[in-house]
Amino acid sequence: MNPPLDPAPILQTAFGFWNSKVLLTAVEMGLFTKLGNRSLTGAQLGRELGLHPRGIKDFFDALVAMSFLGRNGDGPEALYSNTPEGAMYLDEKSPRYIGGILTMLNVRLFKYWHDLPEALRTGQPQNEVKQGEKGIFEALYKDPVQLEIFLNAMTGLSRLNFEALAAKIDFSKFQSLCDIGGATGLLCLEVARKHSHLKCITWDLPSVEPIARKNIAAAGLSDRVRTASGDFFSDPLPKVDVITMGMILHDWNLEKKMRLIRAAYDALPIGGALMVIENLIDDARRKNVFGLLMSLNMLIEFGEAFDFSGADFRQWCGEAGFKRFDTIPLAGPCSVAIAYK
Repeated sequence: MNPPLDPAPILQTAFGFWNSKVLLTAVEMGLFTKLGNRSLTGAQLGRELGLHPRGIKDFFDALVAMSFLGRNGDGPEALYSNTPEGAMYLDEKSPRYIGGILTMLNVRLFKYWHDLPEALRTGQPQNEVKQGEKGIFEALYKDPVQLEIFLNAMTGLSRLNFEALAAKIDFSKFQSLCDIGGATGLLCLEVARKHSHLKCITWDLPSVEPIARKNIAAAGLSDRVRTASGDFFSDPLPKVDVITMGMILHDWNLEKKMRLIRAAYDALPIGGALMVIENLIDDARRKNVFGLLMSLNMLIEFGEAFDFSGADFRQWCGEAGFKRFDTIPLAGPCSVAIAYK
């Protein structure tokens, strides 16, 4: 007799939003930052966070059970502390803090994903635009202070991928690099730290340039990393040996993806390379769950935008004239797809 089929994976996924909301709420409340390197009882930590006594044990112990908090002892005198991972990635004082993107998930995307059925039926965005408001990015680019706060908050997750890019790619045969949509300049800074011979340009809209310039100066790399600005749909891209695009192509529909790929091809010399950092979907579309879910997120955010596989990238770049291709895993579900001219 065959054993009964196990419903656990179905139930685990169905109830997964419970886990997610607990972690996202803890990050938004600053729980991990409040703890820092201290050990506090539940009552002490609850008071610092302004929590009602009813939920304190369940909230903190759920985080312990999910391995996001440490706990020494049992009962009211037990002491809660950050795990090494929590201290590194969820304490705002850590240079590797990734809580910025988690806060955005909680504040924005959690509620917009409620309307996934409508997005699937209509193909239309389900974010602020649906309510007749400006999209988040349109609003941010009009407010320099909020734009800088937002871009800096988003750097934590990107840093892991850009560090991996700098470590895994052989840049020795290239002399210059331009990161298109470079935001805070992080990709150029990580690559420049690892490859001292490279001259780098971080290129974005004019409103972003002062933020990148400030970060470059703070890193002491102004001699090898500079800023430039423009609109990548209307201005020619800088003439360099390598053009990088970190999480840029997935923001657009196919027609605009092809415009960016062709613009990169035109700017590169023979032997030059286009490198795109994305949550590349596996070619068979069976394994990279995060990449597939990110593509659904692009539907919710932008409608026509979508993520893609390495095979898609090779086809598009081949149509643009690129001759050789490679795909290299970076951090987690992210990879760099490379097309050589």
